[in-house]
Amino acid sequence: MTAVDTVVGSIPEEQHRRELRKAVIASTVGTTIEWYDFLLYSVVTPLVFGKLFFPHSEPLIGVLEAFSIYFVGFVGRPIGAFIFGHFGDRIGRKAALIATLLITGLSTFAVGFVPGYASIGIWGAVILTVVRMIQGIGVGGEWGGSVLFAMEWARTNKHRGFITSWPQFGGPAGLFLANMAVLIGSAIAGDSFFDWGWRIPFWLSIIMVAIGLYIRLGILETPVFRRIVAEERVERVPAL
Repeated sequence: MTAVDTVVGSIPEEQHRRELRKAVIASTVGTTIEWYDFLLYSVVTPLVFGKLFFPHSEPLIGVLEAFSIYFVGFVGRPIGAFIFGHFGDRIGRKAALIATLLITGLSTFAVGFVPGYASIGIWGAVILTVVRMIQGIGVGGEWGGSVLFAMEWARTNKHRGFITSWPQFGGPAGLFLANMAVLIGSAIAGDSFFDWGWRIPFWLSIIMVAIGLYIRLGILETPVFRRIVAEERVERVPAL
């Protein structure tokens, strides 16, 4: 029996099942929302961003330039994993996951307000790059943190693999929702999709963040981390 088993085993069975279910839902829903935010850019880029932010480039080159901004998000992911892995070990898994949800969701919402080249020139692409980096940092902290949160609520080793598989469902689920949101935005805006309709999927993120925040505020900190705090074994600088 591991230390995790011992800590979780001290919780009454009925309470554990209830909190485990809430932890899995919070991890899975939150991860789905954050991957929606992260992958939505890749869905909209070939349709809009090349022409919107790089209108003077050849069509293919413009799309590639827009996808170079997409790459910036991947640069931010290991940075986010380092930052929120550190703070997750310092102040708790729950607080870190709430922070990553807000960072990613609000930055995605902000994308919907970024002006194109016609309004502010190359600064539109610069702003988009900064926002994309922030997105990547949020997703980087979310991915490992959500899996760890679910794992620390598992009662035994034989259940742990199954439980931690649920947050991984967020990737394909987020991509599916991103495509559906673009279809809805296209249906609503029609011929005006390039002008303003593409912004709708990004604005929808704020609703999804509100749902995810409501769910995550209702979960308890993991029993493993609470035991670490009670025993005063929290590392001062976990990242090192």
